[in-house]
Amino acid sequence: MKIALMCRNANLYSHRRLVEAAKERGHDIDVIDHLRCYINVTSNRPSIRYQGHDLPRYDAVIPRIGASVTFYGTAVLRQFEMMGVYPLNESVAISRSRDKLRSMQLLARKGVGLPVTVFAHKTSRAEEIIEMAGGAPVVIKLLEGTQGIGVVLGETQKAAESIIQAFGGVGSNILTQQFIKEAGGSDIRCFVIGDKVVAAMKRTGKEGDFRSNLHRGGTAEVVKITPTERLTAITAAKAMGLRVCGVDLLRGNQGPVVMEVNSSPGLEGLEKATGKDVAGMIITHLEKTHATGSTRTRGKG
Repeated sequence: MKIALMCRNANLYSHRRLVEAAKERGHDIDVIDHLRCYINVTSNRPSIRYQGHDLPRYDAVIPRIGASVTFYGTAVLRQFEMMGVYPLNESVAISRSRDKLRSMQLLARKGVGLPVTVFAHKTSRAEEIIEMAGGAPVVIKLLEGTQGIGVVLGETQKAAESIIQAFGGVGSNILTQQFIKEAGGSDIRCFVIGDKVVAAMKRTGKEGDFRSNLHRGGTAEVVKITPTERLTAITAAKAMGLRVCGVDLLRGNQGPVVMEVNSSPGLEGLEKATGKDVAGMIITHLEKTHATGSTRTRGKG
């Protein structure tokens, strides 16, 4: 296959591993910075211009789109889809998962375990928002946040009210969520490929930080997940329509709760914690699914 890897930084561990895995399996792969692409929206002849030339015909595209450039990144991916290129993850599924509120609504409709989540336009009645979320402590999240940035713990009623009102005062869209205390500052990243969880790791935040993101200094170790956790992760991935993703779970008293479904999950922590060739599994899955040509958006935009 001739593969396009959409990413901003070719030197990141995840992107280097995907290139290595593709080449090891005999594929040609080009790394394309999607922010440097120009889209030519023309009837019957859609094309993408990159570094002064129209891109050649690709069999498949692997989108690795950062959260901060979701709009333009998914626009480029849609153009690939219009050109008949098979996407590892479809543009509509990526957009769906990046919208924190919409993704929560979709997961709730599928009966997936979630923390109690409150969204409000007016934050003047912060005490009511906190009450709806189960009372302090609560987790307050910026809708546009990523990698633990824009996630704050309101430990007391007064602190939570101040945070909500401060975010509201600058016009930020926020979610207020139930704090799952029993998780103990740890979460589980389940890596889903197709209809299987192929690897899982437990991430624990650094001392004094309730966030478990590895980018924030957390640590990772291999973990054995339960059948319920496995089913929850697979159901969450299907609800988003993602073929490959990371599903972040907390172990709550009432069972697993999903915190996020990540369409471009990092590979470094997972591969090092589990010793598994996750990049190779992704390329193998792409080979199999590309052969079927099964995609809802192929050629439709």
